[in-house]
Amino acid sequence: MTTKHQPEKKCAPVALITGSARRVGACIATLFHEKGYRVIIHYRHSHEAAVALAATLNQRREQSAVCMYADLDDFNAYEKLIHASYSAWHRLDVLINNASTFTPTPVGKTTLANWDYLFNSNLKAPFYLSQAAAPFLRETEGNIINIVDIHAITPMKNYPIYSCAKAGLLMLTKSLAVELAPLIRVNAVAPGSVIWPENENVYSDAKKEAILSATLLKKQVSPEDIAKTALFLAGQTSMTGQMLNVDAGRLV
Repeated sequence: MTTKHQPEKKCAPVALITGSARRVGACIATLFHEKGYRVIIHYRHSHEAAVALAATLNQRREQSAVCMYADLDDFNAYEKLIHASYSAWHRLDVLINNASTFTPTPVGKTTLANWDYLFNSNLKAPFYLSQAAAPFLRETEGNIINIVDIHAITPMKNYPIYSCAKAGLLMLTKSLAVELAPLIRVNAVAPGSVIWPENENVYSDAKKEAILSATLLKKQVSPEDIAKTALFLAGQTSMTGQMLNVDAGRLV
């Protein structure tokens, strides 16, 4: 027996998830799609992964996923990405600022290039993407979800610039909630340890064990936990300016 793929409903909501070709972002895109959203899969380096994910989702529901390239280090890319995303289906309901860079910047060994690299994706891009998306989100009374980090609250040793950028993103969440109310809601998810960095030299086995031991639940957070929290926030019409920690109890 063959299974017919459901055609895409014209009224289905649209979500743009930055950095969603792989890892946590891909999980968010997949769950939103599963729940009826059309999704825009943004990528920078992961072209093949983005195309593959879009193909998989379109097999499940025709014309329900597209992938779009943008370099979030390029200021001129922000507005272009938003307008291209809106043009896909002529609506935008959710912007999820998930794309992030992560690298150590110990004091005494850090350059301006390090600063720009970390602030561009973690703070600058979310602000300017949100600013460009606001007119379209007002049309749908939509919302913005920022993927922050528990280190926005408690700094991580040897990562002062990353920690500052994420702290800035948390304050941006609150500030945009004030600026964009009442038609646009803005909230944040603060993950704890979700997936280990791809560079195996970042954390030793002892460091990984220490991180997990510091959580009440003695485990890593799953990407699905982050995706479910983002989906919850997208549907909560009475929440704005809030951050939900999903960290296995690490900050308690």
